[in-house]
Amino acid sequence: LLRVPESPRWLLLHGQLDAGREVLRVISPSTVDDDVAAILVSQAAAAQQGESLWAAQYRTPVLLAIAFAFFNQVSGINAIIYYAPRIFEMTGLGQGAALLSSAGIGLINFIFTLLGVNVIDRYGRRTLMLVGSVGLILTLGLVARAFYSQQFGGVLVPVLLFLYIAFFAFSQGAVIWVFISEIFPNAVRAKGQALGSSTHWVMATVIAFTFPYFAEKLGGGNTFAFFCAMMVLQLGFVLRFMPETKGTSLEGMEKTLVMH
Repeated sequence: LLRVPESPRWLLLHGQLDAGREVLRVISPSTVDDDVAAILVSQAAAAQQGESLWAAQYRTPVLLAIAFAFFNQVSGINAIIYYAPRIFEMTGLGQGAALLSSAGIGLINFIFTLLGVNVIDRYGRRTLMLVGSVGLILTLGLVARAFYSQQFGGVLVPVLLFLYIAFFAFSQGAVIWVFISEIFPNAVRAKGQALGSSTHWVMATVIAFTFPYFAEKLGGGNTFAFFCAMMVLQLGFVLRFMPETKGTSLEGMEKTLVMH
């Protein structure tokens, strides 16, 4: 952190034009002047009072943030993390093995989130989401199949859920907060991130509270099939609507997503 430069936007906002230019020159030497001009214009717009997040011009980033946060949770991630010991016991594992498997989920989540964060700027947000969506569909579908057939094969479901966690952490886990922070212009950026975060945690609460009920009433097969179906919809959302924000400035995204 001691070697991380200040944000060029912060420097320009505080009148340190030369310092801001130097940081931008490291990032993109060929577009420094254009970047400085765009940042100053966007900061002037952000300084205006009374900007409403619900204005028609922000409809696209608002819908993207809500949809992204919604799909993050209907993947079943927090239900699986919260209730992992119970899920593993449902497949025939003893309590001790179930608790040990839960610890494995935490470790895999940590490792693959770090991996995703390290490659997100190399391969892009959409690529990670496409890979993750396909992986989540396959693993959730196979878990649902195992519950339908009641053929758990010892450690089959734990292994599938470990793979599920890896795919989730590599994609949604690494991408969500980066993506939501990049799609809103400075004028409503804080409000937009608050909206995305609120949607995320409201859905997390709903899924966490309803999972035990639906798992008992509908069975593990139907519950995981629902999560799988939601990930099919997520794949369609990524293919059809999700923009690639890699290598694009906030001002560039504003031109693409915000109606003027």
